Amino acid sequence: MHESIHPQTTIGHVHLKVADLERAVRFYTEVLGFEVMLRLGSSAAFLSAGGYHHHIGLNTWESAGGPPPAPGTTGLYHFAILLPSRKELARTLQRLLAHNWPIDGASDHGVSEAIYFRDPDGNGIEIYRDRPREEWPTDDQGQFTMGNHPLDVAGLMGEVAK
Repeated sequence: MHESIHPQTTIGHVHLKVADLERAVRFYTEVLGFEVMLRLGSSAAFLSAGGYHHHIGLNTWESAGGPPPAPGTTGLYHFAILLPSRKELARTLQRLLAHNWPIDGASDHGVSEAIYFRDPDGNGIEIYRDRPREEWPTDDQGQFTMGNHPLDVAGLMGEVAK
C-alpha cells in the first residue's frame, strides 16, 4: 500500500507557454479579470486574483509565435479556475459573453457547475464553482457521485441580478 498525499495539499499556479504575450495578457486581464502583478520585459507576465504573487504565469521563452499543440497529441487538457460562488461563476460567464468569447461547453457535475473554453493559444480552461459538500449527490451506499449534465445557464445568469 502506498502512503497518501497530505489531505490539505492544494495545486498552486499554472504557467503557460504562449505565442503572443500581449494577446495572452489582454485575454487574462480583460476577459477573465486577473491583474498583472509582475512583468519580465516582453517575455513573461505573472497574473493574480486578489493580490497573490501569481496564479497564472505566461511566457514566450520557448513559444514566441508558435502554434497551439496539434490535436491528438499529449499535453494539458485544461486547467481549472475555482470561483468562490455561483454568482462569481455567472459574472465570469457574463464577461466571456460580453467579449463574444467562444464557449466549448457548460456542465452540471452534481458536485460542481462548470464552463469550458479555450484561451487565445488553445489552452483549455474550466471555470467552476463547487457545491457545498452536503449538496453533493450520493448513491444508495452514500458514496458521492458525479455526472455530466447540461448546466442551467439561464438559472446561473439569474445570479447576476441578485
